Amino acid sequence: MQKTYTLSSMIKLSVLLIALAILPVCTYAQEDNSDDTGITQKTPIPAPRFNLHFQATYIYQYKPAFGADYSGQNSIKTAEERDNSITATLYLGVRLWKGAELYINPEIAGGSGLSGAYGMAASTNGETFRVGDPSPTLYLSRGYLKQTITLNHSKDTLMADGQNQLQTSYSTRSLSFYLGKFGLSDLFDNNAFASGPRTSFLNWCFMSNGAWDYAANLRGYTYSFTTALQWDNMTYKAVLATMPVVANGPDLNTDLSQEYAINAEVTRAFKLHKKDGHLRLLGYYNNGDMGNYSSAIANAVPGNVPNVVSTRKYFRDKYGFGLNFDQQLTETLGIFARAGWSDGQNETWCFTEADQSVSAGLSINGANWKRKDDNIGVAVVVNGLSKIHEQYLADGGLGFQLGDGALNYANETVAECYYSYKPVSSGLWLSLDYQFALNPGYNKDRGPVNVFSFRAHVEL
Repeated sequence: MQKTYTLSSMIKLSVLLIALAILPVCTYAQEDNSDDTGITQKTPIPAPRFNLHFQATYIYQYKPAFGADYSGQNSIKTAEERDNSITATLYLGVRLWKGAELYINPEIAGGSGLSGAYGMAASTNGETFRVGDPSPTLYLSRGYLKQTITLNHSKDTLMADGQNQLQTSYSTRSLSFYLGKFGLSDLFDNNAFASGPRTSFLNWCFMSNGAWDYAANLRGYTYSFTTALQWDNMTYKAVLATMPVVANGPDLNTDLSQEYAINAEVTRAFKLHKKDGHLRLLGYYNNGDMGNYSSAIANAVPGNVPNVVSTRKYFRDKYGFGLNFDQQLTETLGIFARAGWSDGQNETWCFTEADQSVSAGLSINGANWKRKDDNIGVAVVVNGLSKIHEQYLADGGLGFQLGDGALNYANETVAECYYSYKPVSSGLWLSLDYQFALNPGYNKDRGPVNVFSFRAHVEL
């Protein structure tokens, strides 16, 4: 039986971490005129050696009952559901020597997604994972070293203080290295308006490209070495990362002769009518102990369902591409879009079961109605599967996330809208969110699904 926990116990954990976060490690005043990248063109001021930040996010979700012709082991449940989640994170930063910064993030996470986060590629709560025990758990989410080298003929800019960012003077031409444990989505596939479930859209496929099977353990982190070259308005990144021992598993395989992931991304920053925009092209390659959908179907005994796990073999690969765009159109309106594709021949290994994904949306700031710290977001995502992945699920096969026992295939489509309200001039935001899912798990015989959510988020 799964353990349960109360809101009061989660609040106690949050209060404890808040108390730690407000200890007077260091304080300093600054004027923050940064854009979404955190970079401003102004004269550098003396950089602090330490910083300390904190976040806590509580999400409550309610799903009314819905209809389905059948359900399987990994289906989203047809019955009415209520679930909640909480995360609380400390962001500790210290400057070691010239250009060197160390960041450590202890984190507590607890709770469960609807149906344990099974049954949909576009799962509805990006703060939850497929963990069996929903009780709050303490772990190290990030611990990494960053070394930055200034290159010649560059201009100084000021990088504002923030989570995992010490305030410091940086160069518009620089070379940075990251070594340690963090999430690849911290550095890759960033987007100004769809960046994560703590502050914007809740759905998994808005926080990252759904077809990007990025290397990560069950909670979204991995050991990796990343190189980033900043050259004026161009950024070039490449990473070598570890993969989980088993698909979507908690443990990472540090033997790179067995499993590894390579990602590369090119970003172009530009101005459109003096408004900021970004275009990013991402490619990834995963190599590991993966199962193959074709082999699973061919090896299935008549009368039995195919089992992709039984076909796992080292040196199988998975690769794909992603395109990412964001553009500020006016002082209060921004738009974004992502498109992704993966080959879909070997089993999904890390993120979510989508072989193609297209999403688009807009973000509206509340300044027009005198609520400059409020925000509205509206977006839609459409996910698809490769033909062989579709056939595997239709024959009754199970992925690590999907498996209705049968499949009447259609693209999975989810629309989401939210309103984020900041009640006072502080670090607290309250949000209401609604998601509508058509063909959950790519199945026309199930749904549609409606999900209503409330989010409380605090930053210090």
